[in-house]
Amino acid sequence: MRRPALYSSSRSSNHDRRGGGLPDAPDTGLTPESTPPSPTSNPSRLSRLARHLSPHNVYLLWTVVGLLALLLAISFALSSPPATRKLTQADINAAVLKTLETNVLPSAAAKAYEIISPSVVRVVGMSKNSAADKGKGYGKTEAGKEDTEHSVGTGVVIVDKGIILTNLHVVQGAETIKVIFSDGLESTASITGVQPENDLAVLQAHKIPDDMIAATMRSTADLAPGDQVVAVGFPFGIGPSASAGVISGLNRNFRSPEGKQLMTNLIQFDAAANPGNSGGPLVTMDGEVIGIVTAIYNPNQQRTFVGIGFAVPIENAASAAGMPPF
Repeated sequence: MRRPALYSSSRSSNHDRRGGGLPDAPDTGLTPESTPPSPTSNPSRLSRLARHLSPHNVYLLWTVVGLLALLLAISFALSSPPATRKLTQADINAAVLKTLETNVLPSAAAKAYEIISPSVVRVVGMSKNSAADKGKGYGKTEAGKEDTEHSVGTGVVIVDKGIILTNLHVVQGAETIKVIFSDGLESTASITGVQPENDLAVLQAHKIPDDMIAATMRSTADLAPGDQVVAVGFPFGIGPSASAGVISGLNRNFRSPEGKQLMTNLIQFDAAANPGNSGGPLVTMDGEVIGIVTAIYNPNQQRTFVGIGFAVPIENAASAAGMPPF
């Protein structure tokens, strides 16, 4: 039987021209036209160069390539941002301590005053006196008579429609009531409710600022002696003024200097209060109203502060305005 050709005629002719023989290759059964291209039939320049180099030079070539790759990796590593270290509690404590050492922070009382002050109003009771009477004039209203200050106190807006809480004794007997808001707006006001047993009056201002801010009220259920408080008002007409202190006691009783009225369930505090503070808010360090300043105690019957003030709990005060309890 005839032996099949191991090489194509073209390879054979080449073999004849070179004059040398090549080892037999296994017969694949494929003609040159049907032989699939080898994955390495189109080698890269680097591979073709490697085939023409000696083993020593090939090793040197791959060494250079490896060094270039290493240098490229180092370059990327150096250009990348360093990994962020996770913050620890010690880092946070150190940052807070540095802030406290390098920055002057507002006091708790200052923050409480900032919150409540837009809701605090000056309350003036006016009456008509003859021109010969002493007093500060506000313009003549009748022949020979002018409006003068009958009393000066403080109030706090509890509803942004212009509803104000104050003390009854501040407005009692006044022919006209004037309120002055924190932005300087002046308005007359009417009494819409009273609670004589707690010396409270509810006013409705006839004009209010466009951006009226009402105070926030909070329950007194969790108050305790030692809690910090701020009293805001117009002592002797000066203000608004703020004084800070603590709650000295709860559920206190107080009898008016004339002995005509006994008030109960009062908050005792030591923040300075004087005539003119009456009707003003007693607030927490969060600026929330817990009481309405109503009286000061002085065993000598003088109208000056000796360290004991009293406020009606806001629950009682709010009920005077028909507001639901907390």
